[in-house]
Amino acid sequence: MSTSVPSPEGVAHVQRRTVGVLSAVQVVGGLGAGAALSVGALLVKEVSGSSAWAGLATTMLTLGSALIALPLAALASARGRRPALTVGWVLAAVGALVVVAGAELDAAWLLLAGLFVVGASTATNLQSRYAATDLAEPQHVGRALSLVVWATTIGSVIGPNLTALGARTAEALGIPDLAGPFALAAVGFALTAVLTGVALVPDPLRVADSLRPRVDEGAATRPRMRDAWPVLRTNAAARTGVVTIVGAHALMVAVMAMTPVHMADHGSTLTIIGLTISLHIAGMFALAPVMGILADRWGRGRTIVLGQALLLLAALVAGTAGESETRMIVGLTLLGLGWSASTIAGSSLVAQAVPAPVRPTVQGTSDFLMSLGGAVGGLLAGVIINAWGFGPLNLVAAFLTVPAIRMVLAGRHRLGRRGRLVT
Repeated sequence: MSTSVPSPEGVAHVQRRTVGVLSAVQVVGGLGAGAALSVGALLVKEVSGSSAWAGLATTMLTLGSALIALPLAALASARGRRPALTVGWVLAAVGALVVVAGAELDAAWLLLAGLFVVGASTATNLQSRYAATDLAEPQHVGRALSLVVWATTIGSVIGPNLTALGARTAEALGIPDLAGPFALAAVGFALTAVLTGVALVPDPLRVADSLRPRVDEGAATRPRMRDAWPVLRTNAAARTGVVTIVGAHALMVAVMAMTPVHMADHGSTLTIIGLTISLHIAGMFALAPVMGILADRWGRGRTIVLGQALLLLAALVAGTAGESETRMIVGLTLLGLGWSASTIAGSSLVAQAVPAPVRPTVQGTSDFLMSLGGAVGGLLAGVIINAWGFGPLNLVAAFLTVPAIRMVLAGRHRLGRRGRLVT
């Protein structure tokens, strides 16, 4: 179905509406994800009776996010953002119900399968940030993207605190206590799917398509996912953005995942550990609009280098913290800020540098690699900390900043002020 070409004022109105709807969606969806993810590992451990199985909870969520990102991106390319995002939230709701069923049936394998599908919530969350850029002016790409990322803060902070409500919900439904948050998550994801399907009209990607000059129908209007790889091989700016996103995410997950273990081994209380992770999450999301403005006005490349510098400083501070809780809190907060600057600037660069017809497929590939990098980083982090300790883990993780810094500084492309690309 074709979309009529709107006026510039109409495009601006659709863009404002799109960012508003996506931000609201992130809040509701984040509540469900936060409530569920806070108890996923505990539920798997309770049902399986094994801490080893509990560790698979995060792995399944991350792998689900990575693998589901690709078909969602393909669907967005073929049908638009609204169908893709709606399907993603529906899958997340189904996954949460499967987790509840696994808890009720005392079946660990079913729990893990459900968690894999719940990973669709992360994949959809990531795709939402790109949907905010479909109609954004080049000088405002970072701002639009960062506003949607910022909205995640609300759900991420409030969601984990719904555990008590989840327990009461479980009691009312007659299911295991730890399954209650997943029941709430299923409702939250379902509401998010409805909100997306009803309110994300007109579809921003379809409107963006209508603004492009008409080309031969069937030529490049529906690219395949494999078409993303030639773009990344030949487009230095896009490749820099993806490498930045993947490296920053892998570094962040590796260090963050092992921080509670390290702090507990040094006698930190659960309250201090919780405060540390909360400030880390605040660093990731709360200042996202600032990072978006920097990416737009100061330049994508400079903001990427800033993000890498913050990640290096975080690894230095956290890796040498020892028993100092204050240094650990500072290090993890810096880690969140570095991730925020790197991810927002890298995502803005991908959104701007890639030609519109193949943009959704490249963005989906970027999200796939991002989640996969996080999964590998988390798995290797456990091996490294067991063999050498938390300090060496941070040292190894710090080397993940090298590729992005090298690519920005190599001079293969220059990133001008206000987001303009000068090749």
